[in-house]
Amino acid sequence: MTITFVSSSFARDLDADLPLLVDAATRRGIDAEITVWDDPGVDWTSYEAVVVRSCWDYIARRDEFLAWAAAVPRLHNSHEVIAWNTDKTYLQQLEAAGVPIIETRWNLADGEDLGDHAEWVVKPTVSAGSRDTARWTSPADVYAHSTALVSAGRASMTQPYISSVDDEGETAMLFFGGEFSHAIRKGQLLYQGEGIRQDRDSRESIEPRQPDDAQLTVSAAALAAASEILGLDELPTYARVDLVTADDGAPVLIELELAEPSLFLPHSADGADRLVAAVAARI
Repeated sequence: MTITFVSSSFARDLDADLPLLVDAATRRGIDAEITVWDDPGVDWTSYEAVVVRSCWDYIARRDEFLAWAAAVPRLHNSHEVIAWNTDKTYLQQLEAAGVPIIETRWNLADGEDLGDHAEWVVKPTVSAGSRDTARWTSPADVYAHSTALVSAGRASMTQPYISSVDDEGETAMLFFGGEFSHAIRKGQLLYQGEGIRQDRDSRESIEPRQPDDAQLTVSAAALAAASEILGLDELPTYARVDLVTADDGAPVLIELELAEPSLFLPHSADGADRLVAAVAARI
């Protein structure tokens, strides 16, 4: 059995999850390779499983990336999942299904209702790593940022800034084969007054976190809703559910990451083994 974990040319040597996954596959007697999604020399049909991992250059090439995904057999997660999940407008469907998300306004135009909040976050619906994202205290800046994104042909989303993130951070919940694996705390990324920046990955602060029952419940609801929306027979092979704590103390969804999320495997003793086991179970 041979499987491959798929990265991008710039991320292949940066993704700390990849060597752990190869080692975990080797321990199970599985031949594992690391490949780059846009390498024309790769024969994707030669693998029993093709596992999308750090294809982080797709943002500017999403149509090309989705065309590649549609042509690859035995892809995890599937092309249908990736196409749906790489545009954050999927949150509208999750909200309609009853999953608690942060209050969101789409393609906000100048003068439209912002809600009664002290700060807001504006970002494009197709993005990763907080690129082209900013935290604003001025409504004028909010409108200008959203308008600039829309004028450039990109959809925008505007949300109130959740103040608990400054101290508590975000909680990322990792699921493999539909089963909870581990959780981590991600420290604050957006600082007040700094505007739009493209280098926030360098300040990322990660540590293990023990989730509570409410976080597990919301995560399970998000995964179940996504699977129903997409008509899946089983939960995705891997998933990351990003949560923050609202003012009332309840967890709310920021993003449901089913395409190419970091899995933070260095912060989990057996996470890589659990993902490889989940992949092997679906071959």
